[in-house]
Amino acid sequence: MLKAEIREISIINNDNQKTLLRDIYFTVDYNSIYTILGENGSGKSTLIKSLTMLTDKKVFRIDGNIFWNNQNLIHTSDEALTLIRKNQIRYVFQDCVNSFDPLKRMNYYFGKMAEDEKHLNELLEYFNLPDKNELGKLYPYELSGGMAQRVAIVLAAVAKPKLLILDEPTSAADTAIINLLIFFLRDYVSKENNSVLIVTQDLLFAKKVSDKTAEIKNSTLTEFQAFRMLE
Repeated sequence: MLKAEIREISIINNDNQKTLLRDIYFTVDYNSIYTILGENGSGKSTLIKSLTMLTDKKVFRIDGNIFWNNQNLIHTSDEALTLIRKNQIRYVFQDCVNSFDPLKRMNYYFGKMAEDEKHLNELLEYFNLPDKNELGKLYPYELSGGMAQRVAIVLAAVAKPKLLILDEPTSAADTAIINLLIFFLRDYVSKENNSVLIVTQDLLFAKKVSDKTAEIKNSTLTEFQAFRMLE
């Protein structure tokens, strides 16, 4: 499904180049939840953005290969990447409120990203959110951090992507919502060859939800393995 062979991710500042991550090699298989653990500033978000070339090409340099169903995303056109992100790989970023345009009501996103209205309403209800009509009247800044995070998860999942990528998905969630998310993700990867990739600092969540985990340490990624509490 997804295979990363990244020799180096570096940041370019004027004529200087600094290595952020190196020797990142892993494969995300079907019907599994993979979790990458790491401290703040370890490069987790940079890594997942690099997987579909979401990093700014003027600032970041990726040396290696990233294959999605045998297609090398590093050498894929921007137009094709946009379609892949829309239909096959969906993201939920940590700062969900600011990932939305503050000038657009949520109805804009429902219309643009959720073609299956029945499935959308089912997901909103599952995650204890108001229905589409009520929620759609609100601007992003009128949502709490937890609501924005759940809405972002719903908008990503409603497209039924083959790979769902979540950045710190429990950062604004209470215990009840975390448990709902765990059950949802376990069910999600049991169907239609779907997979999930998570980056987080939440060890307890990782233990409950993951099939395999790895850790970013010293600017590189350990090998993915069946979950164990990493020291």
